[in-house]
Amino acid sequence: MSTHNMTEVLVGGVVLACAVAFGVYASQSAGLTRDAGGYELAASFRSLEGVGVGTDVRLAGVKIGTVTDVDLNPDTYRADTTFSVKDGVLIPDDSAIIISSEGLLGGNFVEVMPGGSPFYFEAGDEIEDTQGAVSLISLLVKFVAGDGGE
Repeated sequence: MSTHNMTEVLVGGVVLACAVAFGVYASQSAGLTRDAGGYELAASFRSLEGVGVGTDVRLAGVKIGTVTDVDLNPDTYRADTTFSVKDGVLIPDDSAIIISSEGLLGGNFVEVMPGGSPFYFEAGDEIEDTQGAVSLISLLVKFVAGDGGE
């Protein structure tokens, strides 16, 4: 009976260890953990469709940060967004930030389009040049309706 109990304890321990490992992996994949270090920038978008807290911020396709806060500005009716950028990644102060799509079935992400200025954004600065999300549904409706902008 002692070996049977020991086997049950070992199997239970392995199952518990696997559950903890899966929980850590899932929280890191979902962006629930905060990146150590980095600095915050802000931007205001007309449409933030498909973007929320934890969404990737990318530069040249490489993840450089995450969206940390999204809030509706009641005065301008725009989506005020705060995002973190890794330390060591300098963004020129004439850069643009847009909401991009990973494809027809993919999600959206925040993309930084770097400018050519020799000066860089500092922590707490706001990026003024923004472009919101483009709704694929509205584009398809315009295409089907034959409203090609004529």
